[in-house]
Amino acid sequence: MNQARRNPAGELAHAGPGMLLFLASVTLALFGLVVLFSAGLSQPQVAHSFVTKQACWLLIALVACGMATRVDLEQARGLVWGIGGVSLLALILVLVPYFGHEVNGARRWFRLGPFSVQVSDFVKVAFVLVLAHYLAANQRYLKSFQRGFLIPSAIITSVVLLIALEPDYGTAFLAASVGGLLLFLAGARMAYLLPAGALGLALFSLAVRLDPERWDRVTSFLNLEDHRTAGAYQLCQALLAFGAGGLGGVGLGNGRQQMTFLPEAHTDFIFPVIGEEMGFFATSTILLVFAVFFVIGLCHTRHAFTLFQFLTAVGALLFVTLQALINLGVATGCLPTKGIPLPFISYGGSNLVVMFLFIGLILNCFRSWSEPLSLRPREL
Repeated sequence: MNQARRNPAGELAHAGPGMLLFLASVTLALFGLVVLFSAGLSQPQVAHSFVTKQACWLLIALVACGMATRVDLEQARGLVWGIGGVSLLALILVLVPYFGHEVNGARRWFRLGPFSVQVSDFVKVAFVLVLAHYLAANQRYLKSFQRGFLIPSAIITSVVLLIALEPDYGTAFLAASVGGLLLFLAGARMAYLLPAGALGLALFSLAVRLDPERWDRVTSFLNLEDHRTAGAYQLCQALLAFGAGGLGGVGLGNGRQQMTFLPEAHTDFIFPVIGEEMGFFATSTILLVFAVFFVIGLCHTRHAFTLFQFLTAVGALLFVTLQALINLGVATGCLPTKGIPLPFISYGGSNLVVMFLFIGLILNCFRSWSEPLSLRPREL
């Protein structure tokens, strides 16, 4: 009986891509520990603290990944509305001074002893699960205005607005992009999506224009030469780091930008540090890894047999790869400066755990797709 239920060929076919994604993620995370240590060599005590904390978060992230891999997603669908409600409550509470922890004018964190947890990072997981569950449960109505567009748009808008109020425009834009793509992939009408996307982009642009700090980032990005000592200082230093690194880099620990020249060298701008110390070959390899990561994951989603699992896997994949794309675009001067970490590599426990939670969800879906047809759940 047990042999009849097993499908070794199918399990191998689905385990291969999943294992590649997992190994790539762990390799990037371990590489990030090395870079963090190197980036802090000018301050050994600080470097030791960063690496120790990040290593602890990595252990937590791997445990979270394992748990996400083994959970029964179909049974978990009964909990998604509760998870979504708790997530919205957390986004509201973090804006309250007594609960939320403020850093540099932004209130995005809950303080838990020596650690800070960024709420919007964990909300990404709930966001994907809630949206995937709703769209799958209402797939026969996805061409209608109310149930196929208005309600899921309200879910996306509520999350995006609360994140933007922190303020965190980068994560808000990322969530809006992923939500819109999931609506498109689920089959919502383009006649509704295109005007909504244009309106959302216009409102986002207006919000940036009315925010002096963020508007200064945009104008500085458009005119680096005139703002190289002010709004564009960070980007100019990043470009200098890439230029100094050349093809092979100056060597681990020999970079100059992390010696207080480049702000946020261990978090949002860790990519230029890699470019300076390890050169073009290292940075192009990282770019290639994320590209292959996306292609392997996206190609394998054709094996999905329920809309819920398809949207869950694609949503998780988009959050990882689009975040990487935005970070790399900012660090190389292709996009205006915005604080968003490089997945698996940048310092930051919350984002590291959430990225591995997404990996766990992807592996969960891949594993379930290897089951025999008789054991597969039917779409609601």
